[in-house]
Amino acid sequence: QVQLVESGGGLVQPGGSLRLSCAASRSIFRINDAAWYRQAPGKERELVATITSGGSPAYPDSMKGRFTISRDNAKNTVYLQMNSLKPEDTAVYYCNAQVVDSRGGHLRLWGQGTLVTVSS
Repeated sequence: QVQLVESGGGLVQPGGSLRLSCAASRSIFRINDAAWYRQAPGKERELVATITSGGSPAYPDSMKGRFTISRDNAKNTVYLQMNSLKPEDTAVYYCNAQVVDSRGGHLRLWGQGTLVTVSS
């Protein structure tokens, strides 16, 4: 099955850190460009970070400083390191990526999301 699987979410206290992972299924040959989005309750989905196939990260101004996107091409996995978390970071975090499957097809996929809750 061609899919992205996020993990690493959970409950964390304000000021804490989490690292999210977005792993490609075995039927995905390669992840090209990728991004993390988040959607808080009652709000629209917003961009958190992007990373090119070459590993160059980019962040909206509102996300700079506390979030770091990275990738491990050998593991076909994209990460989001989140530090100094605040209650307003509470959201479902989604991975989005352009991938090449095992048959050479190019797809744009969303993961199922992982919930991050920042609360004391």
